[in-house]
Amino acid sequence: MNVIITGASKGLGRAIAEKFAASGNNLFVCSRSEVQLYNMMDEMMLQYPQCHIKARPADLSQKDQAVEFGNWCLQYGIPGILINNAGLFVPGGVHDEPDGALEEMIAVNLYSAYYLTRTVLPKMIEAGNGHIFNMCSIASIAAYNNGGAYSISKFALLGFSKNLREEMKPHNIKVTSILPGAAFTESWSGSGVDPKRIMEANDIAEMVYTASKLSAQACVEEILLRPQLGDL
Repeated sequence: MNVIITGASKGLGRAIAEKFAASGNNLFVCSRSEVQLYNMMDEMMLQYPQCHIKARPADLSQKDQAVEFGNWCLQYGIPGILINNAGLFVPGGVHDEPDGALEEMIAVNLYSAYYLTRTVLPKMIEAGNGHIFNMCSIASIAAYNNGGAYSISKFALLGFSKNLREEMKPHNIKVTSILPGAAFTESWSGSGVDPKRIMEANDIAEMVYTASKLSAQACVEEILLRPQLGDL
């Protein structure tokens, strides 16, 4: 199966890519960091020789690059799974965050998923099946201090995902919103937070992979995961 994963060079994206690579899927991955992306591809190909993986650096916050990446993926066939994982966090509140933070968060966290999905969706509709996952956040449903523009953008992404779910029902295409709390990735390194206090990236990857394996009659609409002891 062809699986598209954005923001795949590290963190949750990489953990999800590993789950699908291990079962021998064809992966099409991107990230903004060319070096990290190609290093990840080389490592995955060595670890999972049964998987075919193609990588293309792209900044999906730019509409033209999101469309180009989608069309590049379509050259190799129709995706069975699209995982919109690319994202960015800039701390700050609505009253004091840097000027331009909202525009940046909306571009990376919302427009990337919107334009890539619109690019590949017509072919998925033609095929009459598929599954789209959108990496939302606990911040999509609960505001928190220092999360201003980020939380706004993630609320918007959840709205996009919910609308897409309704639109795609007649086309037999599933849509799942992923709403994880804190999970240990590189961004938490040096934070002083005990890795055992928060979730593992693989916890989210396991849930995404499992949701993708259900029968055609079942759709997991939302995956909500929090650390056992609650949010930080």
